[in-house]
Amino acid sequence: MSSLYCFRHGQAGLRDDYDTLSETGLRQAGILGEFLAGRDMKFDAFYTGGLNRQRQTALAIRDAYFAVGVELPEPVTDANWNEFDLEAVYRGIAPRLAAENKEFRREYEALERESADAGSMVHRRWTAADVAVVRAWIEGRHSCEAESWADFTERVRRGLDTLAAAGEKARIAVSTSATPIGVWMGLALGLESRFIMRAAGALCNASITTFRLRGGEVYPGTFNQIGHFADPSLVTFR
Repeated sequence: MSSLYCFRHGQAGLRDDYDTLSETGLRQAGILGEFLAGRDMKFDAFYTGGLNRQRQTALAIRDAYFAVGVELPEPVTDANWNEFDLEAVYRGIAPRLAAENKEFRREYEALERESADAGSMVHRRWTAADVAVVRAWIEGRHSCEAESWADFTERVRRGLDTLAAAGEKARIAVSTSATPIGVWMGLALGLESRFIMRAAGALCNASITTFRLRGGEVYPGTFNQIGHFADPSLVTFR
């Protein structure tokens, strides 16, 4: 039975520059790496999604290992672990929701106004507009240029094929994002889409979630570990 350790990326930037780690995110990723290296956690393979925030997290973990002389495989990029493109989903769906629903239009316009303020907490939380757009995407109510929910979840599941190449008793690390981890929790527990998103929404930045892999099946291990953060201010969700 192989072991899979999924690391959610550190806190990202603002909504208009989300695919990069904030200063807090870089610190979180470094602390995560120090925690793993300090326990001499060895991995047979290390994968990362291709997004910048995922790769930055992986490299911060790698640097923490190198700093104390603990071996760690160089991160290998596997785009199956990419997060879905929320910006593309918004472009395709939000204008249609705004045209058909006055309440959503008010929420969406408020989000646009608040997003112009770099200090607004709207950059660090999900809003009613976010929930409505993502729900419409998952339910397939409006087509858009972004990949569909079905295509996204199928892509994430293909990561299982890549991991199988590491061997039957391998210990594997992956630097990824919240929703792919939620999809894998769905695989392990047979969750419906809405519960997959609830699992994803609970994940803290730079948290650890583990799974066991055997015979092409996924089994749950631990969920959303954040014990490596002694400072409560480092516990963030977005």
